[in-house]
Amino acid sequence: METTRERLISADDHVDLSHDAVKAHLASKYHDAYDAALHEFAATMTNLRSVEANQRWREQQDLGAPTSPVGMGHGRGQIVFDAAGHRDAKARLADMDRDGVDKSVTYCEVSAFRYLYLVRDGRKDATRAFNTALATFASEDTSRLIVSYQIPIHHIGEAIAEVEWAAATGCKSLQLPVFPSELGLANTMLDDLAQRDPTPQKGIFVPMVPLSAAESFGMWIMGGVFERFPRLKVVFVEPGLGWVSWWLYTADDLATRQGYEFPAITELPSYYFRRNVFLTFVDEPDALEQARGRLGVENLMWSSDYPHPVTSFPNSKQTVDAMFADATADERRLLVSGNAARVWNL
Repeated sequence: METTRERLISADDHVDLSHDAVKAHLASKYHDAYDAALHEFAATMTNLRSVEANQRWREQQDLGAPTSPVGMGHGRGQIVFDAAGHRDAKARLADMDRDGVDKSVTYCEVSAFRYLYLVRDGRKDATRAFNTALATFASEDTSRLIVSYQIPIHHIGEAIAEVEWAAATGCKSLQLPVFPSELGLANTMLDDLAQRDPTPQKGIFVPMVPLSAAESFGMWIMGGVFERFPRLKVVFVEPGLGWVSWWLYTADDLATRQGYEFPAITELPSYYFRRNVFLTFVDEPDALEQARGRLGVENLMWSSDYPHPVTSFPNSKQTVDAMFADATADERRLLVSGNAARVWNL
């Protein structure tokens, strides 16, 4: 008897969108202003020295920029920074077919909301051009490529207008800065840590990035956003899982045993997390255990993280089999496709 192929939905993949692709949808009279904004943004990026130091270290180790498959161990994929599917939609779909992935929720490598607000002339047009370029990538197959339009929040009226336009075009996913102040730079304290990190590849800094999502958890939950908008669904991409369980325990403990006051909410913090917050993960050995525990099976979504170094591509089926060997059929379905289908209405 022929078995039915399992449906895999990757909740976090990436596209390398070029600035030329953006400017192809932007009137030429705004190109100089767009380029000037990029230069202004680059000048504020104090952590560029960290990037340069990382590159120098790779060159010293004779690593360079990886262009060929490199084994990543059991259950992992390859370093595929130069994968054609990183930029070309047809190649992406072919890689998805090769990897057994039905649909891909895709985020742009460029955080446009960090520089679009700097465009002096044609700011709204540049934002629309950026999101149109993303839509053009997805247009190769909109049923399989779900791109996240980026919404700058420097001007709330403009942000609302862009959200309304995105909704009218059928967009299923929006991307916001993790921190409201994330305009010229990322989180300032993390940027400072990147400067101080003495390790060649910034190994002290890197795990601190997902941990910093705790600030955003608190703002969304204890700040009362989900109290006011109970149907809102917020996805945190690649935050790690174990520490989030600890954070939920601590947040609830503050509200109960320790007597902290959170006047903007009427339920425990964990209630809003379970109802409104979702996390993606790639290849974590205790993902099933965390799902069955405080995080909840209905709040986690597998991803291949194509084509970042940790990606499960092209071995996603083997990765999923290894992680969920002890999962029930319902648990596995929810984690590899069901939750993502529900969150993005796929």
